[in-house]
Amino acid sequence: MSQAIVRLLVSRLLQAGLVAWAVGTLTFLLTRALPGDMAYRIAAGRYGYENVDRDAAQAVASELNLDSHPLSAYVHWLGDLLQGKLGHSLVSGEPVWQELGHQLGHSLDLALTAVVLALLIGPPLGMLAGLHRGKALDKASLVAATGLRSLPPFVIGLLLIMLFSVTLGWLPAAGHGTAAHLWLPALSLALGLAAVSARVSRNAMARVASAPFYAFAMTKGLSPQRTFWRHGLRNVGVPVVAYLGVQLIYLIEGVVVVESLFAWPGIGHALVHALVARDVPMVQGTALAMGLLFVALNTLVDLACLAIDPRRRPA
Repeated sequence: MSQAIVRLLVSRLLQAGLVAWAVGTLTFLLTRALPGDMAYRIAAGRYGYENVDRDAAQAVASELNLDSHPLSAYVHWLGDLLQGKLGHSLVSGEPVWQELGHQLGHSLDLALTAVVLALLIGPPLGMLAGLHRGKALDKASLVAATGLRSLPPFVIGLLLIMLFSVTLGWLPAAGHGTAAHLWLPALSLALGLAAVSARVSRNAMARVASAPFYAFAMTKGLSPQRTFWRHGLRNVGVPVVAYLGVQLIYLIEGVVVVESLFAWPGIGHALVHALVARDVPMVQGTALAMGLLFVALNTLVDLACLAIDPRRRPA
């Protein structure tokens, strides 16, 4: 393993520790600052709003020791975090790790499918536009990319539901259980990612195609296709992969909205329900999982950039 990879992994490991502490602390403070009766919300999450009264809320407050000082609760949580413990859900009573293990798999399925679709849609169209810059394809891709990037994921999701579920009846509007349920939420995330990657790959392809080394490859007799595969693709791939790391925040944010819109049982959907129920351990656990997922995906992006671009490696 090279020194560059070791330094990268060590720095990302330190970053993961800082993210875990910062995300956990912020979610603890923000959930405590929310208005309303915390015990009543937790009781409603357990028994339903119609079955909750003041006695039930007081019983929950006594059971969970919700009247304790916030600083004491925070120190207790921090000690558990250092031991790798996330506690138990205040609503279901199940360990948070167990709940996350079930939900994280669904979120990873959705996120990875969205990334694959975005890479299949965006960069190929962008590279074609870069090779034909200034022509109709280039202008059409600019309009499409600008329109898609300006729409939030939930608007794209609603438009896809209206088209493919309501009008055409090809795909289910929501739910989980079959591969057909995955397409609409994944496409809702993928189109926004593809819009940006298309413009990044277009600009990179246009820059590479006008570079002296690309023209020299054509001059020495290589065909346009061979020149592209040998000298263009790798140089275009570096900025596309690097910018994908920046766009991962769009993916992480979009997961929360899209999972709620399509009733997809992932960590984003669980985070919304945990916030409503004031389930502080679940809020901290899901937010922590999303923060660490972002760090892990950025690490993979950095490793891919090291593999693609030899200039980043030590001599």
